[in-house]
Amino acid sequence: MMDTNKSQHGEWSSRFAFIMAATGSAVGLGNIWKFPYITGENGGGAFVLVYLLCVLLVGIPIMMAETMLGRRGRKNPIDTMINLNTEAAGDANWRYLGSAGIIAGFLILSYYSVIAGWAGAYVIKAFTGSFFSADATATKALFDNFIASPMQLIFWHTVFMVATMLIVMRGISHGLEKSVRFMMPCLFGLMILLLAYAMTTKGYFQGLHFLFYPDFSKLTGKSVLVALGQAFFSLGLGMGAVMIYGAYLPKEVSIAKTTVIVAAADTLVALLAGLVIFPLVFSYGLNPSAGPGLIFETLPIAFGNMPGGWLFGVLFFIMLVFAALSSSIALIEPAVTWLIECKGLSREQACVRAGLAAWGLGLATVFSFNSWSGFTIFGNTLFELIDYLTANFMLPLGGLAIAVFAGWVMKPAHSQEELALPEPLHYQIWQWLIRYIAPAAVFLVFLHAIGVL
Repeated sequence: MMDTNKSQHGEWSSRFAFIMAATGSAVGLGNIWKFPYITGENGGGAFVLVYLLCVLLVGIPIMMAETMLGRRGRKNPIDTMINLNTEAAGDANWRYLGSAGIIAGFLILSYYSVIAGWAGAYVIKAFTGSFFSADATATKALFDNFIASPMQLIFWHTVFMVATMLIVMRGISHGLEKSVRFMMPCLFGLMILLLAYAMTTKGYFQGLHFLFYPDFSKLTGKSVLVALGQAFFSLGLGMGAVMIYGAYLPKEVSIAKTTVIVAAADTLVALLAGLVIFPLVFSYGLNPSAGPGLIFETLPIAFGNMPGGWLFGVLFFIMLVFAALSSSIALIEPAVTWLIECKGLSREQACVRAGLAAWGLGLATVFSFNSWSGFTIFGNTLFELIDYLTANFMLPLGGLAIAVFAGWVMKPAHSQEELALPEPLHYQIWQWLIRYIAPAAVFLVFLHAIGVL
């Protein structure tokens, strides 16, 4: 039996602390920025229904598996996979699953920090009235001028990365746990406040209908694969974050119950974001399928023309910063724990080194929007290349590997011991999903990403 003592870095103080942390890890720009615009692009209600089914059948089983691997290993993702593979008498190459997760999270953090910095800048823009009486031309010019300035992007990228490093430096209980205990309730509170306003707009019921009425004529095979990919990526799977948070999970806490709660909270945030955004979109005659510009180019039009719009704009972008920050601390933690455990660094030294490295790599993303915008590799800017490699290759393959290892390599007695499901049937259902349904679904996402489907 593997040693199941506490991680050397400590543990979450309670199940609630883990739920807040894991929800914070999952909730991010993908929920508030990406989910609404891809829902708009894929027709609304039918897409949402497919997304919910994908969370249930694919996202939750893989999240249970990754949390389970982390808690049983109690180390950084690399050493966790080495130890678990030794216990399972598997192929030595499984160690690279941990390495790939750390690298993927690190690469994602490098550009995530830049995009999150935009949200920080837009808090100030909303507060100073930059959106006042703005039309589509004005908001596009505002955004284009902003990303064309390397110094502005570097400043906000630096502010966000420093904030991330300062939180992680303080450790599990004083840094990660305290920050998410503050940020996540604030995030939900801000969403409820914005939802209350959205309910007063003339487009509320139109937005509600768009989001929840399933018109299957608008659903395509591509939409199903996009929903599957979003369900997988929105939970933050395959990047080491869930595994390392699982390493800090007390033995007596139920993995199944907490995972279901986290997935439900993550999904709730995505749906609340849609309920906030689409009523504003329809109230002001905007296009729900505006794509990635929905947040930074389209919504400011609504904020600039509604009563009290400056205040709601400030609240919205603060909410976006909180969501991004709760994810960024999870993205850097696997690299930090590896530097502590394998290189003998203090937490402060590990945070500075990992943070500076991610900040430096993030400059490639900064310059991709301005000075280096003409430099491409296979038709992609450096930002697009990093995003494409992580989202379309590293994360799907990482999720696929987690499912295969948990379902086929790890001994059933060990997974049963960790999951401690109350009924044998419950374990059999999980095992069936993790062995067959989840790997097949993630493989389809991967085939779609590389253009085969």
